[in-house]
Amino acid sequence: MLTTTIYISNYNSIRWKEDFMRMIFDKLFKKSYDDFNKLLTELIEKKQKRVIVTANPETFIIANTNTELHNHLLKDDVIIVPDGIGVVKAGNILGYDIKERITGVEIVDSLLHILNRHPDKKLYLYGSKKEVMTDMKKYVEVKYSNIIIVGAKDGYNYNENEVFAEIVKTSPDLVLVALGIPRQEELILKNISKMKKGIFVGVGGSFDVLSGHKKRAPKILIKLNLEWLYRISKEPKRIKRFCQNNIKFMFLIKEGKRRKND
Repeated sequence: MLTTTIYISNYNSIRWKEDFMRMIFDKLFKKSYDDFNKLLTELIEKKQKRVIVTANPETFIIANTNTELHNHLLKDDVIIVPDGIGVVKAGNILGYDIKERITGVEIVDSLLHILNRHPDKKLYLYGSKKEVMTDMKKYVEVKYSNIIIVGAKDGYNYNENEVFAEIVKTSPDLVLVALGIPRQEELILKNISKMKKGIFVGVGGSFDVLSGHKKRAPKILIKLNLEWLYRISKEPKRIKRFCQNNIKFMFLIKEGKRRKND
């Protein structure tokens, strides 16, 4: 409670950039997970080029002050999806009809399923710790054996410019980057123009979950939209980050709505 109170006491100094927020909400994918899965299938089969950004409250908070990231998010080849119940609830407060949240883990597994149905499709994995990357590569090789892995580099032992040069050279159909926001998005959006095709996704901690290094919340908690609570219970140090982003985000949303109604 003390931590939460300290952060809330500082919110009055934060500028509400309503145009910034609403432009992202306007672009946000608002349909169901099944609809999004159909879109992914179409994009891959037609060899389209897209960047998928899994937006949680932290994404909005960073974009509220980071003009470069905000402008990148609004580009035509970027698809923003609501990863987090906080984004769905905030959208509803502002009058947007967002069907459901679509998590990064679900997106990654969907994309791998789609690629696996096409034996000629190529995958590039980049980011996370070395041991996580090793097990993530094994996970794909065992569960999605039709996929051709053209690269698997961890996020600690390689030059990022050299990695993306290799990505351009190998021309994968799917690139998953686990470096955390906003670094992963900035790197992807910096290099996307060099590619002729490919789906690029900043996946955050999805490699940790899929590789087995971290457990995802029980299904009942996921269904009740309480996955965030499970994460905090397993990693108490997350509470500071939660207060800095999720609570701040909802405060800004409600404050923006109040000002609009005044």
